Amino acid sequence: MKKNLTALAFAALLAVPAVSFAASKNPLSVHVLNQQTGLPASEVEVMLEQKQGESWKVLNTANTNEQGRIDALWPAKPFEAGDYRVIFKTGHYFVVHHQKSFFPEIPVEFHITNTTTTYHIPLLLSQYGYSTYRGS
Repeated sequence: MKKNLTALAFAALLAVPAVSFAASKNPLSVHVLNQQTGLPASEVEVMLEQKQGESWKVLNTANTNEQGRIDALWPAKPFEAGDYRVIFKTGHYFVVHHQKSFFPEIPVEFHITNTTTTYHIPLLLSQYGYSTYRGS
């Protein structure tokens, strides 16, 4: 009996770091890749908004890093189901790179139902087109 309790206590201690890691991981990330160059798009401003009735409320704003990523876009608040959108402010990115662009902003609306998983929204970008999907 004592051996079983010791083994159970040891197993519980091993499980604690995994639970803490899962709880601390930000549930929303984005990635922007320039399809024309094949390179990450750094310094693209991205805004996260939540739909509230017929309007949108800004939850967070951040810029992509050198790898074109924002690994933690969800703000410091509980992760909630609902309707959201990220707006990729691509106009400034193209101005800095001395390129014309047809899309100064790219809004991507999505619905969160499962708050126990993570969501990743990649944007494949070019001057006159884009593609996005739910990544992992």
